[in-house]
Amino acid sequence: MSEVANNIDTAENYDAQQMVEEIETTDRKAPDANVDADYEASKQFSVSNIDRTEEGANAAEAATAPKFEVPITEEATLPADATGNPDDYKQIAADANPNSQATSNVNDDLVQKALEKGNAGK
Repeated sequence: MSEVANNIDTAENYDAQQMVEEIETTDRKAPDANVDADYEASKQFSVSNIDRTEEGANAAEAATAPKFEVPITEEATLPADATGNPDDYKQIAADANPNSQATSNVNDDLVQKALEKGNAGK
């Protein structure tokens, strides 16, 4: 089966190559392509006739209508006071995600011990 596909590809490539050679030797005129005219002509096929009617608009609206009710979200307003206190940021995080149980027991001593263990040769 793959041999048949290869033969077709070869035939198409040969025909294309032969056409190029004929154009180069001026035995054949190069085809004209008016891209602007083709584009304008293609616009009439981009929308079907029924889509231009009220029935088509109703069908399109029904097809694209959401299947489920989409809830309206409430915008959270969190005050951002520039106190520099880390406890304030923990409180803001807890307010933003009340289900989170991410409480931290990291303190300066624990960070210092981690830094000491991370340094080789000490």
